[in-house]
Amino acid sequence: MRASADSSAEERLRRIELVTDTSLAHLDVNELLREILARVRDVLGVDMATVLLLDPGGEELIATASVGVEDEVRQGVRIPVGNDFAAAVLDSERAVVFDRVDDDVLISTPLQQKGIRSLVGAPMVAGGDTLGVLCVGAFGEHGFSDEDAGLVRIAADRIASVSKVGSSRAERIAATVLQHSLLPGRLPSVPGVSMDGRYIAGADHGIGGDWYDVFELPSGQVGIVIGDVVGHGLLAAVVMGRLRSALRAYALDDEDPARVLHKLDRKVTYFEPDAMATVSYALYDPATARLELSLAGHLPPVLALPGDCGDLVKVPVDPPVGVEVSRRERRSTTVELPESSVLCFYTDGLVERRRQSIDVGLNSLCEAIECAPAPEVCTTVTNRLVTAASAGDDVTLLVLSRNG
Repeated sequence: MRASADSSAEERLRRIELVTDTSLAHLDVNELLREILARVRDVLGVDMATVLLLDPGGEELIATASVGVEDEVRQGVRIPVGNDFAAAVLDSERAVVFDRVDDDVLISTPLQQKGIRSLVGAPMVAGGDTLGVLCVGAFGEHGFSDEDAGLVRIAADRIASVSKVGSSRAERIAATVLQHSLLPGRLPSVPGVSMDGRYIAGADHGIGGDWYDVFELPSGQVGIVIGDVVGHGLLAAVVMGRLRSALRAYALDDEDPARVLHKLDRKVTYFEPDAMATVSYALYDPATARLELSLAGHLPPVLALPGDCGDLVKVPVDPPVGVEVSRRERRSTTVELPESSVLCFYTDGLVERRRQSIDVGLNSLCEAIECAPAPEVCTTVTNRLVTAASAGDDVTLLVLSRNG
């Protein structure tokens, strides 16, 4: 009898440890979680199993996948981390058993309506990060054993690994789609100049908050923007999208780039208190071949004149947006673009390298810029500067050339 019991326990453990077997790899994240939860429910002989993931702020648990009480997910159930059940589980390194629970402990209305009266919860931890809680429950008084609790803990570990990988993959996909949807497609046709831009995603952190934008204003002038939101991933891409839209709106109301960046700074400081970005905004007038330029913490563009290599434009650099609303007025500088000249805007990923002074990268950029049509300049610059050594960060490049 003892041997039979040991064999049964070993079989249950084996089945739990195999909940993430490779035959499930073709499923998307949500389908995969539901399939794993169904296996957990069957192995443990319970009536429900639910994954509750922590929100980004760590203040609530969100029902993300469930079997047996699918209403939790459909209703978007959110559980404050201070809830008796949630707090007990999140504060523990092991599974916590509630053999008899009343309505004060039950974590959501669907559980009350289903008649769940016994619960086990285990923290979902992967890579040292607590992602949420695995909750399993049964009708009536189930009498969960120490072995049951141990199996729930193992299952929570397996699901945490799946959730972390799946979330990272989904975030990368979403950020990539968002990033590329916000980059301009065909740049506007500007009399007397050619323009071209490139965006190359970094390999270390995935998609980030770099962007460039070119738009024609009712006055006939052309807005030219390049910026870099601090951070990487979906959140940086979302903030980037908000800044891009806000700057376009402010540009319609004001023809001074410095005042436009001041308004953007106010917006970021008030509505995005944890965000910061460097931004270069220029207003180009095709009739005079001049542009007004203001920099918010951004590297100055490079100007190349006929018969000479490029040089950094001498323009004051004001604080990035989102640091604080500066009492000092932001400044705009007029830049003349002679015939056949080339102006190059970029983000720091193009010129910064680990264990190398940024001056080395800036000098390399200046030497790489030749007076040629914009597409040729972009190709030359990326061929010379975008190498394996630069693959760790996003690279954004925007070129305006009066070579046609």
